[in-house]
Amino acid sequence: MELVGKNVGYALTGSFCTFRTSIKEMENLVKLGCNVFPIMSFHSYTLDTKFGKAEDFIQEIETLTGHKIIHTIQGAEPIGPKAMFDILVVAPCSGNTIAKLAYDIIDTPVCMAVKSLLRINRPIVIGISTNNGLSGAAENIGKLLNRKNYYFIPFKQDNPITKPRSIVCDFSYLQKTLEYALDGEQIGPILL
Repeated sequence: MELVGKNVGYALTGSFCTFRTSIKEMENLVKLGCNVFPIMSFHSYTLDTKFGKAEDFIQEIETLTGHKIIHTIQGAEPIGPKAMFDILVVAPCSGNTIAKLAYDIIDTPVCMAVKSLLRINRPIVIGISTNNGLSGAAENIGKLLNRKNYYFIPFKQDNPITKPRSIVCDFSYLQKTLEYALDGEQIGPILL
């Protein structure tokens, strides 16, 4: 399905090392003609890290998309009832967020955005980025892989030598994953 003109929710969670790559893909969606609406978890909205200052990311994202960031649970709750988005991307999606989604724990703006959009059977695209994807988070990833309306950007080991349990999505597949998900299909192969 064509992405031009689609309303795309775009959520970021606390895997800060991939923010720069994710924001570049967000920019590509805007250039393509998508209406991109940003969402950030509590931590991604407030924490400064070695990868950048929260305030700088917020300003860049809001300027890029032309929309204020949804960063509260109350702000995310109406997403489904108002059918605000055609699709929602969570990229990066941390192991912490994957666990919360697997167990239906709705205590962040991103988790509420996902739950709210699932209420109306809209697709959720997950761009996994976690250091424990092949250990503690593996079971939760498996749960979401088997749930309706969840689609994963193809992913691979981040660095098998120094981080043998770490996995990260290949952001270059984001647009194709969105197109497939809007047609109700998982892009493959899912493991690169």
